[in-house]
Amino acid sequence: MDRHYLSKERLEELTQELDGLKKTRRVEVAERLKRAKDFGDLSENAEYAEAREEQAAVETRIFELEEMLKKVEIIKKTEGGDTVHVGSTVTSKKGDKTVKYTIVGAYEAKPEDGKISDESPLGRAFMKHKVGERVNVTTPGGAVAYEILKIE
Repeated sequence: MDRHYLSKERLEELTQELDGLKKTRRVEVAERLKRAKDFGDLSENAEYAEAREEQAAVETRIFELEEMLKKVEIIKKTEGGDTVHVGSTVTSKKGDKTVKYTIVGAYEAKPEDGKISDESPLGRAFMKHKVGERVNVTTPGGAVAYEILKIE
């Protein structure tokens, strides 16, 4: 079973989104469908076709969220540690530049904020490595080496 790593905050956001879809959006789309049916011939009713597409999108998102939430594992914040894992903040050296990344689950990744997914090439490369170790990551521009300086 695949796990979906989430922070408590992100879990709450997704739970609220699911609740809103089920209690509000689903009802709104059903009402829209009902109104569109009242316009008559469904075969040439653009309003009805749009409402059906929206209904499909809402139901798909509800299904996706429900399936994901069944497999959630909350990211536990730990102080340091010997090896990199989900939840670790890694300070590393790439050439002359020092970079800092927090390893998060795929649904929280924001590389521009220093949050990289455990499933990304760089996140995967860091996993289970220790301070002082070098990891190599293959990028479109070639291999890039990182030296792990600190794990928080």
